[in-house]
Amino acid sequence: MTDKKTRTLSELGEFGLIRKLTEDIVLRHPGSRKGVGDDAAVIDHKGFLTLVTTDLLLEGIHFDLTYVPMKHLGYKSVVVNLSDIYAMNGTPLQITVSIGVSSKLSLSAIEEFYKGIKLACNQYDIDLIGGDTSASNHGFTISVTALGTAQSKQVVYRSGAKKGDLICVTGDLGGAFMGLMLLEQENKKFNSDPAYKPQLEGFQYILERQLKPEACKNLGRKLLAQKVKPTSMIDISDGLSSDLLHICEASGTGSRLFADRIPVHAETAKLAAQMRISPMVAALSGGEDYELLFTISPGDAAAVQSLEGVTVIGLMTDQEEGHLLELQDKTTILMEAQGWNAAQKWGKL
Repeated sequence: MTDKKTRTLSELGEFGLIRKLTEDIVLRHPGSRKGVGDDAAVIDHKGFLTLVTTDLLLEGIHFDLTYVPMKHLGYKSVVVNLSDIYAMNGTPLQITVSIGVSSKLSLSAIEEFYKGIKLACNQYDIDLIGGDTSASNHGFTISVTALGTAQSKQVVYRSGAKKGDLICVTGDLGGAFMGLMLLEQENKKFNSDPAYKPQLEGFQYILERQLKPEACKNLGRKLLAQKVKPTSMIDISDGLSSDLLHICEASGTGSRLFADRIPVHAETAKLAAQMRISPMVAALSGGEDYELLFTISPGDAAAVQSLEGVTVIGLMTDQEEGHLLELQDKTTILMEAQGWNAAQKWGKL
C-alpha cells in the first residue's frame, strides 16, 4: 500500500489534490456563507460595497522557482492581491486561488505553496473560499482573486486628487527591486559554478521585501482614527513613478516629487552602491514594494505626518506642468513611467 506522504500528484488526481489542500480550511467571517466544496462560493456582505481584484502570476515572467521558495511564493501570491484591496481603503475578507501545475512539480512542493497561502490567510484574517486546479504544459501558473468590503463613503479611487494635494507614501521604496537584483546576480553566479555559495549575508531586509512582502493593512484604520480620508490612493506594484502617473492620469493633474524626501532603506542604498545603481532609480522604477501611495488635502498634513511610517514626498500640480522630480539642488527633471514593461507584466484592467 502506498504511503499517503509519498503519493504523487497523478495518484491523487484533481479532486484528491483539492481535498488534501483544503481539508483544514476554517472560515473566519460570517459573510463567508459557503466556501470550498460547491459550484460557487456564497458571500453576504450585508450592504457594504464589495471590492474584487485579481492577479495572474506566471513562472518565468513573475517568479523564478530556482530561487523562490514555494512557501514564500504562496504567501506573496495572496499579499499582492490584498494590497489592491487596501489601496481602495477597503478590508479584504476572502480569496480564491487557481493554479496550473506542470509535471515537474511534486506534491510536497504544492503543499509548501499552500502552506504559504494559509499563513497569509492567518496573518491577514481572510478566508480561502475556492478556486481551481489544472494541469499545465508551461510551468506553474497562479491566479488569485481577492474580495473585500468598504463603506461607500470610505472608498478611495485613483481619480480624486486635486492640485495642491500632498503626495504621501508608506514605508520605504526600492528594497524589493534591489532584493531581486541580488537574487538574480547570485543565481547567475551559481548557475555558472555549482560550487559557488551565494553571498546573501547582510541583506535580509531587502530579500524579504522581494520574497515575502507585506501589505499595508493598518493604514486605513490609522487614517480613520485621525479623521483623514485620502483623496486618491494606489499600491506601489509597478514603481513609484509609474503608479504616481496612474493617479495623475486618472485625476487630471501634474505632480512634483522631492527626491530628498523619498524614503530608502539603508540596505537598499548599500546594495545599490555596490551594484552602481542609483537608489533613486530603484525607488522610482523598481516596483513590487506594495507600499501605499496616496494624496491628502493640505489641511490633513499635520494629522498624517504624525503617523509612524508615512512620509510626505511631493504635491499635485496643474496637469500642464507635467511630472517633475525636484533634486536636492532645486533643479528639476522630467519624470517618466519606467516601471514594469508591459511585455513582462500586464497591468490591472
